[in-house]
Amino acid sequence: MNKTTKLPTALFVCVHNAGRSQMAEAFFNRLAKGKANALSAGTAPADAIDPTMVEAMREVGIDISGNKPKALTPDMVGQADVVVTMGCGAEGVCPATFVETEEWGLADPRGKPLPEVRTIRDEIRARVVELLNKVEHGNRSTR
Repeated sequence: MNKTTKLPTALFVCVHNAGRSQMAEAFFNRLAKGKANALSAGTAPADAIDPTMVEAMREVGIDISGNKPKALTPDMVGQADVVVTMGCGAEGVCPATFVETEEWGLADPRGKPLPEVRTIRDEIRARVVELLNKVEHGNRSTR
C-alpha cells in the first residue's frame, strides 16, 4: 500500500503476545471496520495464544484461536502511528519511543481464571474504543 493511502495503524505490545496485545489487536480491527489497522507483537513471544484468552474472546464473538504470537520488529514499530505497551515497561523490553507511545498498565491475565480474564478483556475493549476515537478524529501523531 502506498503512503498516501496508508490506514492509521496501532501496534499493541506486551511481553508474550499471547493475551493482552492479541485481544487489543482483535478488538481494534473489529471495531475500526476498515478505517484503521492494528498489529500486535511481543518482546519475548510465547509459543501459542493462551487458551483462556481464546475462550474469553470467543464469548464476545471474536475468534483469535488461529493467531500466533509474533516477535516485535523495527518494521512493525515503523509502520505504527501509535504504540500501546501493556505491562512490558517493568521488564525494560519495550520498543523505542520514536512514535507516540501509551502505556496501558493492565494486569497480566496469564494463569488467571476466566472471570478475571473477562475483566481484563473488558478493560482492553474500553481502552481500544477510546483509542479508536482518538485515531479516527486525528488526535494521533503524524509522521
